Amino acid sequence: MYPDAAPASLDFDTARIVSSSQQPNNEPMNWTGDMDGVARLRDRDCFMRIYDHFMPRLCVYLRGLGAPAAVAEELTQECLLRLWLRAADFDPAQGALSTWLYRIARNLHIDRVRRERGWMQVQAAVDEAASADLVERSSAEQFADQMRLRQRINELPAVQARLVRMSYFEAKSHAEIAQALGMPLGTVKSHLRRAFLQLQARVGGGA
Repeated sequence: MYPDAAPASLDFDTARIVSSSQQPNNEPMNWTGDMDGVARLRDRDCFMRIYDHFMPRLCVYLRGLGAPAAVAEELTQECLLRLWLRAADFDPAQGALSTWLYRIARNLHIDRVRRERGWMQVQAAVDEAASADLVERSSAEQFADQMRLRQRINELPAVQARLVRMSYFEAKSHAEIAQALGMPLGTVKSHLRRAFLQLQARVGGGA
């Protein structure tokens, strides 16, 4: 389990309800138009509307699952990067965008917990959710996405590439990265933010 994590007393559905209740209830009827803009046109304005709406909600949701604040922020950014990469996979006929994003965030949370020490002692709800809701894409698709993402990370400036690898592939928090590299925490966060935006553009544009 995450070190210093809050007691994992909330199940997934409860955490989602809590995350929604702590944010203004101004969600549009649907996000089909914005998602179509992201999927077909790589429209960054459409993406940023989605990002600004769901970033705080997903952070609260992940905190409800036991993730520390820094980890919740990192997982949320990764979740929204997945949205940018796989926007064409979203089918509004199958459910709301919020449901789709919460499912991605939950799977990322499960993967992160499993990389931490003592993941076998994590709450039974996590394991049950993992077995009940397997990742929807095939292993081949996941592998292709990983290779594509690694290639784009290698194209980033050296400092940003190193920070992204430490964050996503070594499962280090922003604070741990700052301590390991002797960098101010704010600098680490700003570098990762810029790297995230560059990855969004590079992977989405297929450059």
